[in-house]
Amino acid sequence: MRSLISILDFSVEELAGLIATAEDIAEHPEKYWEACRHKTLATLFFEPSTRTRLSFEAAMLELGGNVLGFSEADSSSAAKGESVSDTAKTVSNYANIIAMRHPKEGAPFVASRGATIPVINAGDGGHQHPTQTLADLLTIHREMGRLDNLTIGLCGDLKYGRTVHSLIEAMSRYENIRFVLISPKELMLPDYVRIGVLDKHSIPYTEVTSLEDAIPALDVLYMTRIQRERFDDPAEYERLKDSYVLTAEKMEHAKENMAVLHPLPRVNEISVKVDDDPRAAYFRQTLNGKYMRMALILKLLEEAKRDPVREAIDTDGWVYDQVCRNPKCICQTEQELPQAAKLVEGAYRCIYCEQKV
Repeated sequence: MRSLISILDFSVEELAGLIATAEDIAEHPEKYWEACRHKTLATLFFEPSTRTRLSFEAAMLELGGNVLGFSEADSSSAAKGESVSDTAKTVSNYANIIAMRHPKEGAPFVASRGATIPVINAGDGGHQHPTQTLADLLTIHREMGRLDNLTIGLCGDLKYGRTVHSLIEAMSRYENIRFVLISPKELMLPDYVRIGVLDKHSIPYTEVTSLEDAIPALDVLYMTRIQRERFDDPAEYERLKDSYVLTAEKMEHAKENMAVLHPLPRVNEISVKVDDDPRAAYFRQTLNGKYMRMALILKLLEEAKRDPVREAIDTDGWVYDQVCRNPKCICQTEQELPQAAKLVEGAYRCIYCEQKV
């Protein structure tokens, strides 16, 4: 039995299989109407979500299954102090698969170690968002016809943007990929992604502050919002929130077949005048997310049926004398979790949040 915590949990071949299944679901939805009959998805959302939660629910319902869960932490026993692990153990008795979103980085990983059913990471703080990446991959594949030989611009909040981090990890495994990282200096890509992914795999990238200068060379432009909820200092958010706005005028300088993606919700970083541009793929992206989550649920449930034993984790190289200081890490709130780190590219990084310790 496997869970999906990071996009790297799946090989390139497995991702291709998910894309093929999602394409088939899009073409022949009636084939899957009862694929998950008598199966239940638990949606454990400890922070607000619209698209991700509803697309998971729509995915399971369209597979003929059932859904239960909550949409905010105050609706769960977390408000009483229950641990993530205990919640996962309990919900395992009521459902067949869990989708979890949590503001603490590493929380879905902790849940997967406690649950006796598959756990899907639906977003953990500013860390990872692998199912959004599945939606991104299918969208790029459908819009561009390929997942290789692409120049991808990532614009906005690259520091806290978990969708950006997961997409970089995924796309770095395809051939001839180049990234253009567009952000203010305060929101540049964190070292654990730059060093641990881009530098480690010798992926070419440039870091710039101007969207106007970068846009003509891009095959894909991935816009992100400046996320108010990730800032400890409201004044810093206000200063940076309007750093980048994609307008119809800027689109005039882009390639005729460039695809514009956005994980949504947008605030004002894409003008509504861009919505009618055929290159604007972000609402198609939301539909693709449902198809990929359907394919993912099918895959994980089938694997759990064949092998119900929880997959063992590789603890080789873990050390227990390093303490994580990241206030957003799950280990800061669940005190009985072991503090552990592993050596990545010359630095010890927390096993939960991957920040340097």
